[in-house]
Amino acid sequence: MMRIGFLLISAMLVLSACGSSSTTLAPDGKPLPKVYRIGSNDLAKIQFRMLDSVNSLRQASGASPLQLDAKLNAAAATHSRDMSIQNRPWHFGSDGSSPIDRVRRVGYFGELKGENISETYETELETLGAWMEDPSTRNVILDKTSTQMGFAFFQESNGKIWWTLVTGAPASTPPLQLAAN
Repeated sequence: MMRIGFLLISAMLVLSACGSSSTTLAPDGKPLPKVYRIGSNDLAKIQFRMLDSVNSLRQASGASPLQLDAKLNAAAATHSRDMSIQNRPWHFGSDGSSPIDRVRRVGYFGELKGENISETYETELETLGAWMEDPSTRNVILDKTSTQMGFAFFQESNGKIWWTLVTGAPASTPPLQLAAN
């Protein structure tokens, strides 16, 4: 009796493995990408996953690890949302601002080292992989003089994600402080 039960359970497992897949294929035969939905509570998890991944790549290249910087995160978030509004991935804001302008506006007075941007439906790690394939964006990630990183995104209702990664290093001298009497 126990043997029959075991055989029935084994047969059910085998048959369930033979079920049809719900993966839709593109005309080229490759699976269509699935929309990567980001929850409202996922920001910190995604930022630290990206930081850990970037630092693994930096360690392999002999560069020091980066630290997340709240001001650079804010500059990255502002630009991600602005790229969505403009509906184009580029380094200038809708008001003509440059990456340097954006980091200054949030109170970051270190040296901006670089900015990577992306318009995609891919995850942050797939986006990092794409950045590592291009020499100019890879150089931003692996720049040995960078010590800080900001990373943020904006996801549209259709699932499109606008990613921004900003790197910097503290200023060697603090900014001039002006006082009023």
